[in-house]
Amino acid sequence: MKNPTELIAELSLLEKAALVSGANTWQTRAIERLGIPAIWMSDGPHGLRKQLGSADHLGMHGSEPATCFPTAATVANSWDEDLGREIGAAIAWEAREQGVHVLLGPGLNIKRSPLGGRGFEYYSEDPELSGRLAAAYVSGIQSQGVAATPKHYAVNSQELRRMVSDSVIDERTLREIYLTAFEIVVKNARPWAIMSAYNLINGTFAHEHSDLLQKILRDEWGFDGAVISDWGGSNDAVAAVRAGGTIEMPSPGFDSVRQIVRAIENGDLDEHDLDARVLEVLTLVDRVESAAPAGTSTWMGEHHQLARRAAAESTVLLRNEGVLPLAAGTRVALIGDFAAAPRYQGAGSSLVNPTRLTTLLQAISETSLSLTQWVRGYQRNGSPDDELLREAKAAAATADVVVLAVGLPESAESEGLDRADLTIPRVQRDLIHAVTSVNPRTVVVISGGGAVEMPWLNSAAAVLHTYLGGQAGAEAIWDVLTGQVDPGGRLAETFPLQLDDTPTAGRFPSAGPTAEYREGVQVGYRWYHGQALDVAFPFGFGLSYTSFAYSDVDITDTHASITVTNTGSRPGTDVVQMYVQRLGPSAVVRPAAELKGFAKVRLAPSQSQRVRIEFTDRTFRFFDTRTAQWEIESGDYEIYLGRHFGDTRFSRTLPVTGTTSAPSQDLCLPASAYPLGDEEFSSLLGRPVPANSWHTGALTANDPMNRLQDARSALGRGAYRVLVRQLRKAEKKGEPDLNALFLFNGPFRVISKMSNGLATQPVTDAVVTLANGRSLPGAWRVVCAFLRGRAEERRTRQAFTRATKGRRS
Repeated sequence: MKNPTELIAELSLLEKAALVSGANTWQTRAIERLGIPAIWMSDGPHGLRKQLGSADHLGMHGSEPATCFPTAATVANSWDEDLGREIGAAIAWEAREQGVHVLLGPGLNIKRSPLGGRGFEYYSEDPELSGRLAAAYVSGIQSQGVAATPKHYAVNSQELRRMVSDSVIDERTLREIYLTAFEIVVKNARPWAIMSAYNLINGTFAHEHSDLLQKILRDEWGFDGAVISDWGGSNDAVAAVRAGGTIEMPSPGFDSVRQIVRAIENGDLDEHDLDARVLEVLTLVDRVESAAPAGTSTWMGEHHQLARRAAAESTVLLRNEGVLPLAAGTRVALIGDFAAAPRYQGAGSSLVNPTRLTTLLQAISETSLSLTQWVRGYQRNGSPDDELLREAKAAAATADVVVLAVGLPESAESEGLDRADLTIPRVQRDLIHAVTSVNPRTVVVISGGGAVEMPWLNSAAAVLHTYLGGQAGAEAIWDVLTGQVDPGGRLAETFPLQLDDTPTAGRFPSAGPTAEYREGVQVGYRWYHGQALDVAFPFGFGLSYTSFAYSDVDITDTHASITVTNTGSRPGTDVVQMYVQRLGPSAVVRPAAELKGFAKVRLAPSQSQRVRIEFTDRTFRFFDTRTAQWEIESGDYEIYLGRHFGDTRFSRTLPVTGTTSAPSQDLCLPASAYPLGDEEFSSLLGRPVPANSWHTGALTANDPMNRLQDARSALGRGAYRVLVRQLRKAEKKGEPDLNALFLFNGPFRVISKMSNGLATQPVTDAVVTLANGRSLPGAWRVVCAFLRGRAEERRTRQAFTRATKGRRS
C-alpha cells in the first residue's frame, strides 16, 4: 500500500466517504484499484472472538476457538503490569493467526457503581490502576502488530439505556476520574485506535463530541489513531466526521456515505475534515496490514498455562482462619453447581469460545487432596430445593474441609443489563449457613465479576474471591487452595458492607434520560473515606500465606522507596501501594488520599527487596476549572506506603511547591455534602441541571424502543409487549436475551445504523411516524422509504464497486 498521505489525493469523494464506515459487521472497506485492503476487527478484551458464519456484535453466534483469559476485573486484582502485557501479547498473537487486525479492547471505564452490569470487563474504581493496567495490555497487543482499541471513551458507567443515556458531569470530575485512565493509556502506550462510547456526555454523543475527540484526545494527549464508534453508537455521520469520529461501525450500508457526500457538496461539511478522517483510516490500515502472520502451532498449551497463572495471581484471599492452604491428603467435600459448570467469563460481546475448559470437579484429581463427594447444592436458577440442601449437609459432615463453590449466576451480570443488587442468590446464602453449621471448616469460593455483600462472612473459615478466572480458572483455584501458588490478588475495588453505602445508592442505574454524577470526584474508596463509612474490605486488600514487614521509608522530591521483607516461611507476593494526600485546608474539594503508584514484589522466605515508586506528572495535580488546566496546589503532602487503602503506618510528609497557592473553585464543599442537591450540582456544572424525565411528546429516532409502551400506535404497544415477553422468558431460563435487551434499551436509529443498508434513515423516520399513531401513513412511508432506500443502496454500491475496481461508469 502507498503512503497514506499520498493516497488521499487519488481517492474520489465517494471512496473517501465510504472509507469512514464499515463494509459489514467486522470489516472496513477495501479500495482495490489503490491496493487498500479491508481489515478485520474482533472483540478481544480477555480473548479473541472472531465469529464464524453469521456475524453479530453481541456474541449470539459462535466464534473460532481461542484462549479465554481471566476478565479485566480479575487481572486488575493482580496489580501486575507485566502480566497484563503478556496476556495482551498472547491475545494479539492468536488474532494474527486468525487474520484479525484490530482487537476491540481493553475496556477501562471506571466502576462508578458495583452494580454496573459490565463491571467484569473493566479494571477498577481507580483511574491510576485502570490506566496503567490497560496501557500494559495495549503495549502487549500492539507488540504483535495488532491494533488495540481502548474503550469506551468516555463516561460509560451503566448498561441500562446505554445508547441514549446522557452522562451529566462536571469538568473536574470528568478530567480527574473518567478521563485520566484513557490519558495514561494514550500517552504511555500510544494505541492505534480507540472506541467511542454509546452514551452522550453533557448532551453530545461521544462519537461526535469535538472536545473529547479533538481538543483533549488529539490536541492535548497527542493521539494519532482512529476513533471507532461502538457498534451502533454513531448518531450523525456528518457530525462525527466534523468532530473527529473516524469509523462508523458496524455498517450503515451506504446511507451514511450519501449523507457525507451531500454535506460536502452542499457546503455543510468541509472536505478537509473528511480527509483527516480518511488519513486516520489509512494510517490504521498501514500499521496493521504489514505485520507478519503467526507461525507456530504450540500456542494453545502455552496460552492455557498463562491463563492459569494469571487466574491464580489474581485470586483474592479475603479471609483465612488457619484452614488454608490445604495439606496433602485432606478429605474434601466439593459442593456447588459452579464446581461442575463454572462461571468463568461474562456474557455479551466479550464471550469467548475457549480452547478447553476445566472444572473444579475435574481438576481436583490433579491435586494431592482426597475428594469425598461432590453434590450440586443448589439450583442455578435460584429455585429452592430442600433435597439438594440435605445432600449438601450430609456431604459436609463426612469431610475434613468443605470447598463450597458459589457466586453470581449468568443472569445477574451481563452486557446490556445492570445488577439488581449485591447479593448472591438466596439459595446459595442458605446453603452457606447450612453447610457451615455442620462443618465450620468451610472454604467459600466466590465466582463473579465484582463485589458482593457477605453477611455470612464470619461463618466461613476461609473466603476466596476468584472473580471470573477464564478457561483455566478451576486449575488456578486448586493451585491457590493447596498453596502451590500464593494468593497474589489485591482488590481493585472496594467491597461495601451493603448496597446502601455505595456512592450512587438509589440513583444507579438511572432510569431517566440522564445519569447525574452528583457524587463528583468521590468515587470508590474516596467516597467511603469521605463519608466515614466502614467497608467489608478496603480497596487494595488481600491476604497472603506468608507475612511481610515494611521498613526504611524514604521520600524524595522524585520518588518514594521502602524495603519489603518476607518474614514468613513460604514464598509470596505483595503489592506496595502509594497514596497521596494534601494536608491542611485547601481551596478545592479534596477526596481522601488517592492512589498514585504501586509495585508488585515476589519474595522468598527471609528475602528483602527495596521498592521504589516514581512520582509522575499525575502525583500531585488537580484540574483547575478556573484556568481549565492541570495545576499543583503548593503545600504539604502526606505520602503513604502500605498494603491497602487506609494502611497509613508508613508515611512521610513532603513539602511541594506547585503552580498555584490559592486556586479558586466555583464550589468547595466537604465530602459529607455529596451526593449534591440540585442547587449545588447546578453550581458545580455551571448551568441548570437538565430534566431527568422522558419527554411526553411524540417519539423520536433517539428515544429508546422501550418507550413503545407509551406509543400512540397499537402496533407500537404490541411490539413493546412482544419484547417484554421475550425478556421474561429469558429471566425464567436464567440466561439474558442480549438481542432483546439491545432492542429494548436501544434507540430507533439502530434500525438504519445496524442493518448494513437494508434500512436507511428515512425508514427509521417512517417507523417512528407509525409508532406515533399515524398507522396508515406511517406504514405507507415505511414501504416507500424501504423501496426507495433499496434502490439508492443498489445505485451507490454499483458506483462504489465501479470506482474501486477502476472501471468507467
